[in-house]
Amino acid sequence: MKLTHLRALVCALILSMLLSARLVAQAPLEPSQMPSRTSFYLIWRGTPAGDARKTNALFALWDDPDFAPVRAAMFENMTSATSEKDASKPALTPEEVEQYSSLLENALVIGYLSKPEAKMTASATPPKPSDHTYNGLFFVYDRTGKEALLSKAVLRLRGQEKELPQISQVTVAGVPTLKVERKTSTTYWVEHGKYAASATESSVLEDILGRLEGKPADSNSLAESAAYKEARPQLGGGVLEFFAGIPSLKGLAPDSASGFKLAPVLNALKLEAIHSFSGRMILEGSKTHFQGAILGDTAPGALFDFWPDGISSPTSLSFLSPNSISYSETQFNLPGFYEILKRGVAAAMPAGQQNGTAMVEALAQQRLGMPLADALALPTGEFASMQLSPSLDPQRAVYIFGIRKKPETLKLIRSISGDQITSERAEGDTTFLKISLHGSQGSKGVAQWDFYHLAVTPDFIVGATRNETVRELLASRSTSNAISAARFQSARAAYPDKINGLNYLDFQKIDWPALKARWIEEAKKASETQNATAQQKAAAAKVPSLLTNANPQVFPKHLHFMAGASWKDAKGIHFDQWLE
Repeated sequence: MKLTHLRALVCALILSMLLSARLVAQAPLEPSQMPSRTSFYLIWRGTPAGDARKTNALFALWDDPDFAPVRAAMFENMTSATSEKDASKPALTPEEVEQYSSLLENALVIGYLSKPEAKMTASATPPKPSDHTYNGLFFVYDRTGKEALLSKAVLRLRGQEKELPQISQVTVAGVPTLKVERKTSTTYWVEHGKYAASATESSVLEDILGRLEGKPADSNSLAESAAYKEARPQLGGGVLEFFAGIPSLKGLAPDSASGFKLAPVLNALKLEAIHSFSGRMILEGSKTHFQGAILGDTAPGALFDFWPDGISSPTSLSFLSPNSISYSETQFNLPGFYEILKRGVAAAMPAGQQNGTAMVEALAQQRLGMPLADALALPTGEFASMQLSPSLDPQRAVYIFGIRKKPETLKLIRSISGDQITSERAEGDTTFLKISLHGSQGSKGVAQWDFYHLAVTPDFIVGATRNETVRELLASRSTSNAISAARFQSARAAYPDKINGLNYLDFQKIDWPALKARWIEEAKKASETQNATAQQKAAAAKVPSLLTNANPQVFPKHLHFMAGASWKDAKGIHFDQWLE
């Protein structure tokens, strides 16, 4: 089946955004069954039954009849975006969409097995280079009760391809298997017993089939590896989970034909200090809980330097008002990240050109009017955004950047923006700037448009597309850092004292009918693009069925609030999000 793995991955990711529940079934392959050379896996354990589905807010949204047009549009967009379909073939009907989407009720696994190391003896000669590029991707699906529907879906997808593949039958691990050959890829597909499985390497499929049959493995399992044991607290107990062993992924990016060596760059970045990236989704009553972590050695000098230790209360919270629809804040260590980046750039440069970073810094200093290190030290590293419009109007979105040394920051802005600054006005300790994103004062006869407004205070830069929005936020700023939302207060109390990221979204404050109307209007305006062809304008003039058919009231009926945070400790970076 063409792009079998990608389709399965997209299906699982859509489910990860819309569904979450308790562990209800065993996956086709659990980590204890996977070989130790598994670099990555994603497990979807299937939809739950009973009260877990009825009480969860996202499941209630997914099952609501008013959400059916959204489900159909999502599935249609997913299948069209992940395959080169013949446009002359008929599209899926709504009934077919509902039918095929039921395939997601069963469990599936996507994974990648790294290439096994070649075994050589003292007298052995190195193997000859091969034109074949190894790809260890595999896919396993529990087809119980879905046998006929799965076969129907495979045939339909294959029949919609622009060029029909060459199909032959081979035997892998004693099981009859379809070998599907295309111009650029080969896929092995088998439907055997309760499982359907696929891989791009026959050796990978042979290994997977053996483990599905319960045959003893000739190597340790993934669950016994040090990286998996370290991540184990972040895994299990969820309807969906994923794990990636970061050092083992280095082999997925081979050196280029031009001679560029990737290994020295990864070594300079100390990629081996990051052991894993993992996460899961579980259900807690009506809430959906998302947890993840990047774990490893957090000693200075590694990629973990990109994140600071965090603070108890982000200073941008002083801008938050009871009318804010959403708030998102994160903190970065920009000087620390730049030091990491310099090491990587230096390692990538050819021998004898190691002073290239110094040349880049000299050019940057000439453009910025100050050394690059000094420029990177001006931001505090805190970045925040807020939405003040119930219809999520982009003109009411505000962005906030923490700064140090206002005079030096203004000097930097003037150096970067130059003639694009159309006005500058000081009011008290705040300087208001109007910047043109197109055109400049130094260009005679060139009009300026698409303006952006900044307010530079002693500790922040506040920016928005409208000056009124910037001034409104400044006028409502509080000095108490108080937040009126009880749900937000409750969520914040559940996280560690020091955090380097915080966010929330109040679904109940969104004007969903107004949001739908605005999106429809924007979709229609897309057809008025001057440079578009007549065919493109005609296509853009058609408002997507997702907008016209969806009932906006279905969302506030089920979705109430979302909040989350991130923090750094001795083990790594942790992410936590819940949705009610």
